[in-house]
Amino acid sequence: MKTIVVTGCAGLLGSHFSRRLLYGGYRVIGIDNLSGGYAEYLPKECVNQFEFVPIDLCDSAPIINEIFNREKPVACFHFAAYAAEGLSPFIRRYNYENNVIASMNIINACINNDTKLIFTSSMAVYGNQEPPFVEEMLPQPIDPYGVAKYAVEMDIKIAGEQHGLRYNIIRPHNVVGIYQNIWDRYRNVVGIFICRVFEQKPILIYGDGKQTRAFSNIEFYMDPFERLIDDHDGETYNIGADKAYTILELAGAVKRVAAWHGFINLEIKHVEPRHEVKHAHSDHTKARKELGFADNTHLIQTVDEMFSWARGEPKREQRTMKYEVEKGIYDYWK
Repeated sequence: MKTIVVTGCAGLLGSHFSRRLLYGGYRVIGIDNLSGGYAEYLPKECVNQFEFVPIDLCDSAPIINEIFNREKPVACFHFAAYAAEGLSPFIRRYNYENNVIASMNIINACINNDTKLIFTSSMAVYGNQEPPFVEEMLPQPIDPYGVAKYAVEMDIKIAGEQHGLRYNIIRPHNVVGIYQNIWDRYRNVVGIFICRVFEQKPILIYGDGKQTRAFSNIEFYMDPFERLIDDHDGETYNIGADKAYTILELAGAVKRVAAWHGFINLEIKHVEPRHEVKHAHSDHTKARKELGFADNTHLIQTVDEMFSWARGEPKREQRTMKYEVEKGIYDYWK
């Protein structure tokens, strides 16, 4: 039985892919500090094949090394991150610690144990370029989160050249599905909207709402992820949906689904814009051609699935971050 390490195993990507691996006959070592995911989202299936290690990747290098030395995993899917792109200018230290320093500890362990590393970067590395973004574009991030992801990408490539690290870089975007943290007020716009509905508060639109994003259902990521375990070393792939929607259209979809569930007369409120890319979506030709990737996300159906799941979840406390920089902080985050 082959062993695979999954960081961020209690989050959206990690919880889904851990289950996929367990069903596929792999042994999974799941790592998560539960700062953004929940223990309830950990796999309950194939428990004899799953080991959960509740540590923080930023300050647990000896434990990480011991795990890799003992288990000799064939691959590590590094999903753990704090992906609050818009918030990252106000939490620079936290951003770089959780997205860069934590990744360095994983990269070192993979190098030392000949473990293939599959790193989830972000569409944020492309910055304010003309979409659709293609993998050959030179990254031009406009915020510290994108900078952090690009820094890790560059380090991984250096490790490949100097140490022979086998790796893949994947750039997913706007992923939606059950086991997503809808109680984080800084990230995951679909979850934020749904949470506002449950709280019977207005759905907040940053700026004019004409920003465009492409939302994709997590279920379509599983096949291409698994194909990376043994093949396609050294390649970078965009993975996500092709069809872009405005944030206003997304708000309308959430409002429509909410009405089906008895939440009516919802208000959509415009608030001050934030520093962000206006139009962002990617081209997925390479992933379709080489990984057999096929995204068949239906936005209304996906939002309804998420809404139905979320209604059965307990009410959780919303996390409020400690800002390192308050100059220019948006009113809605004060």
